[in-house]
Amino acid sequence: MTTPASLDRFRVDGQVAVVTGGANGIGLACVQLLAVAGARVVVVDRDAAAAAAVASGIDGALPFALDVADAAAVAQVFDAIAQQAGRIDILVNNAGTAVRKPTQELAIEEWNQVVAVNLTGAFLCAREAARHMPAGSGSVVNMASIMGMSGGGLYPNISYQTTKGGLVNMTRALAVEWAGQGIRVNAVAPTWTRTGFIGPLEASPALMDRIRAVTPLGRLAEPDEVAHAVLFLASAAASMVTGHVLAVDGGFLAQ
Repeated sequence: MTTPASLDRFRVDGQVAVVTGGANGIGLACVQLLAVAGARVVVVDRDAAAAAAVASGIDGALPFALDVADAAAVAQVFDAIAQQAGRIDILVNNAGTAVRKPTQELAIEEWNQVVAVNLTGAFLCAREAARHMPAGSGSVVNMASIMGMSGGGLYPNISYQTTKGGLVNMTRALAVEWAGQGIRVNAVAPTWTRTGFIGPLEASPALMDRIRAVTPLGRLAEPDEVAHAVLFLASAAASMVTGHVLAVDGGFLAQ
């Protein structure tokens, strides 16, 4: 029988939670919520000063500067996190980038940049985090996107859509591979979310109107709405959930 004490399963007290891209937007919302839920948070971001500023406002938080596309640096930073924090219990693979251009105008260097961060970077961080997770436990939550589960269509964004689609299946593959180790791997697929990441899109009121029009709930998501889904998947409340992609999309994918 479910009791009020069951709500404790949504808490992550004493766990070490690493959030990449944790200094702003959805990543920052995840850092803040995981800390409130009891985790010792590790703020990982390319911007060292921003990571330090976020960590300075949270008891026990640790900041690390990292380019997730740098394989050697990822290994070094995750080793350092494990040494300072003792272990890693939760990884939120949130760091991401986009180059929104028509396919025929997209340079190979731009394609490679997006692949390196969104797909290779997520792989590297998941691999290194798993090496430091206690035996029989651990949770990875990847930040996918509705653009990894649909063809989009409102504007060209081929490298982003391709990498997020790859991240969806990476989630499933790792969930199956690591289940025997007790590591759960899930993903959240947000819709357009009110952060600086979509700032260039907001320059077009007509485009924003179209985005709202194709979203059944008729609005953008807020960062904390995505963070709550991340907390659920990271916590013991989702102990039987692995290989799942949870859309936080206002009904976009239901159409």
